[in-house]
Amino acid sequence: MSDLLAGAYLASGTIGNVGTPGAPIARFQLVVVPSQHSVSGTVVITQAVQGPSSHIVVQVKGKIYSTGFGKVTQVVSLHGQYVQSFPPPAIGAFLADFDAHLAIDNEWNGVGGFSYYQHQIENVPVASAKKGELV
Repeated sequence: MSDLLAGAYLASGTIGNVGTPGAPIARFQLVVVPSQHSVSGTVVITQAVQGPSSHIVVQVKGKIYSTGFGKVTQVVSLHGQYVQSFPPPAIGAFLADFDAHLAIDNEWNGVGGFSYYQHQIENVPVASAKKGELV
């Protein structure tokens, strides 16, 4: 039973073009358990535009696998759902899907993409948080 969490660690960082005005950025805080190929945690999507998509919090879970070759040493997939409000003047909300895919090195730097309600972001940088940096 003690082997269930063997090698577990925390990973945090960003997916997206940080510093580009108006670009959606996904910030992640994840618990990674490589021995179980599992990843779970929270993703916060922010965008510098007003509206229901300007700050979204998603509980995610997913898979992590080693590639065994090249600069890309790991691939990660994430999935979750969140409550998406209809834009005004409509009233109401629904469950929307969030998905992400990352091709990263052992330090969680690389390239990836993510999708959420009516947004598809591809081929953007994945960057791990620096020591002591909040994401």
